[in-house]
Amino acid sequence: MKEHSNTIGYLPEERPSTGKLLLYAIQQVIVMFPATVTVALVTGFQVSTTIFASGLATLCFILITGRKIPLYYGSSFAYLTAIASMCAAEGFEKVDGILPTEAIQYAQFGIILSGLVSIAAGLLVRLFGKKVVETILPASITGPVAMIIGLTLAGNALSDAIPNVTEVSSESVAWTIVALITLLSTILYSKYLRGFLGQLPLLLGVLTGCAAAGIICAAGWANLFRAMPAAALEASLWRLGDGSLFAVPAFSLPKVSWTAVAAIMPIAIATIPESTAHMYQLDIYVNDVARRKGKKMKYSLIDMLDRNLIGDGICDMISGVIGGPAGTNYGENISTMAITKVFSVPVLVAAAIIAMIVSFFTPLIQVIYGIPLAVIGGLEIYLFGAIAAQGVAIMIDKKVDMFSSKNIAVIASIMVIGIGGNYAFGGNIPFFGLQIPCIAGAAIFGILLNLLLSIGEKKEEE
Repeated sequence: MKEHSNTIGYLPEERPSTGKLLLYAIQQVIVMFPATVTVALVTGFQVSTTIFASGLATLCFILITGRKIPLYYGSSFAYLTAIASMCAAEGFEKVDGILPTEAIQYAQFGIILSGLVSIAAGLLVRLFGKKVVETILPASITGPVAMIIGLTLAGNALSDAIPNVTEVSSESVAWTIVALITLLSTILYSKYLRGFLGQLPLLLGVLTGCAAAGIICAAGWANLFRAMPAAALEASLWRLGDGSLFAVPAFSLPKVSWTAVAAIMPIAIATIPESTAHMYQLDIYVNDVARRKGKKMKYSLIDMLDRNLIGDGICDMISGVIGGPAGTNYGENISTMAITKVFSVPVLVAAAIIAMIVSFFTPLIQVIYGIPLAVIGGLEIYLFGAIAAQGVAIMIDKKVDMFSSKNIAVIASIMVIGIGGNYAFGGNIPFFGLQIPCIAGAAIFGILLNLLLSIGEKKEEE
């Protein structure tokens, strides 16, 4: 009974007090921000539109899933190279770091149709049961896929945390120090803080990193804070005055482009095992909190896998319609919930609303742009590593036989193709003239290899 009474955490249907709910929600927005905004910056999509799209899609996802699945929808790294290749094929180039509106509109069309892939997968689960997904995507596949999702982002984390310079300067030293302070403070907060503060390690880590950067700037050592580019306001639909206070995000409607469809639509295959892995992660951690609290979940998260996949696909369409990048439910936010044990759906609703509000207010967008990249990098090291660690947790929880020659072959292939493709070819594997995204390629190869090695397996067991 003592364990039950002292357990801190919130199940999906539970709602914290208003003050706590807002702080938890802000933390989720901050956690969502690095990857979601980074995708926008790398692809050239509008940051404010991307943030609004993530919030709107998250709200729709929560409604589609009956307010039962605590997941946040954000931009996916899996689509980076697909969008870049589409722009190269059409001859579009970024201006001041932002794509022309027409290029974004073409990409929107491909993103909308990519949502059909996830919806089709969800309908298959609904028609034939989750056994279909468990057969095609067992833990020996979803676990390694979750691991490579985190590990292939390791380069992004380190490049943000450590400046790539040949000569040591005061700025490069300050940059590295701030990244280390952010990383170590976040780890220490998550390890040693208890009670309410113990549920805010990531938010406190960001604040600590920004405080360190502020002290360094005040001392005249180096200024690590960033400014918002002027092009970010130029495409706004409407601005109050000069837009320095309020500006409507640069929403746009899609334009038909079959080049975009060919480049972007197949990438959705990679997000299906990713999204499935996230559901297994949630199921593990939510049930653990319920057990510690002496409660029993009224429903099984794994049994809602079909709604999750359908919701993911519809969210791609929603984001694509208004001008946001394609995405998926976020491992970073799951990591945050796993660390803090706050799986409350109302918290994610509040986070989505906050994100949408932030997208309209220029000073808030400027604050987001202003967060030092060193702080983001320090946070990413912890978060992306946590995603990879959760892949291990999936295999442990599902008791994957690591002495099975079949499982070892499948896991080894996925890991090497996924990680090797990222570091050897920059994310796209050249395969018979095609450029295959490494995560999608690893997942597809793992699925096919597992099915091939499973032939005759039941007869042998009998």
